[in-house]
Amino acid sequence: MKTARRGGGLVGIARRLRADVAGLEFAPPVAYVYDPLEYAWAPHRLYLERYGEGRREVLLVGMNPGPFGMAQTGVPFGDVALVRDWLGIEAPVGRPAREHPKRPVLGFACPRGEVSGQRLWGWARARFGTPQRFFARFFVANYCPLAFMEASGRNRTPDKLPRAEREALFAACDRALRATVERLQPRYAVGIGAFAAQRARDALAGLEVKLGSVPHPSPASPAANRGWAAAMERALGSFGIAPR
Repeated sequence: MKTARRGGGLVGIARRLRADVAGLEFAPPVAYVYDPLEYAWAPHRLYLERYGEGRREVLLVGMNPGPFGMAQTGVPFGDVALVRDWLGIEAPVGRPAREHPKRPVLGFACPRGEVSGQRLWGWARARFGTPQRFFARFFVANYCPLAFMEASGRNRTPDKLPRAEREALFAACDRALRATVERLQPRYAVGIGAFAAQRARDALAGLEVKLGSVPHPSPASPAANRGWAAAMERALGSFGIAPR
């Protein structure tokens, strides 16, 4: 494993990623781009500082912010109630420079839950009890910090961007993911869903880290709706990670 570069740990990596994606442009059908590393920096930084120090066994890698998760709280898979009440994180959240009227950023006042976050952090709470026990072995990060919306308000995932836009975005996100792995030195980097798993394989080529994937907890997945927590544990166990 390469030695991590100096520069503020995960907070420094997030700052560099924020700067790297700030000048990127996206054409229609993308109409709005939210960057919670900008307007939700306070809770995001708190998450990194509180839970992102020291080596980890497993890095769980998500895709990008959900409109009712990280887009509201600055925390990956950041369902408001679980971020506030289980992770103990609450901090001021601003607004995107351009905001879709159907997708307002209300921060910790957002009344909607994020199902993916409820499933992921709910599993962590049920399995480990306390955040300290979970983060002693695991850390959760998103590959891409940006949320994309079409004019209708429909979410648009990074894999659906045109090739030229993907290449510029993925170059910045790859650098940040490699730096995160160099910092945390996990034994495993596990993509949450197929997209994140593929990006981890590409971004982390040559690093001494074992790669894997687990099902995405999205409610759009019929398999996840049939019992995501059990599927998560089976997937982790299939490549040697035993939750305990």
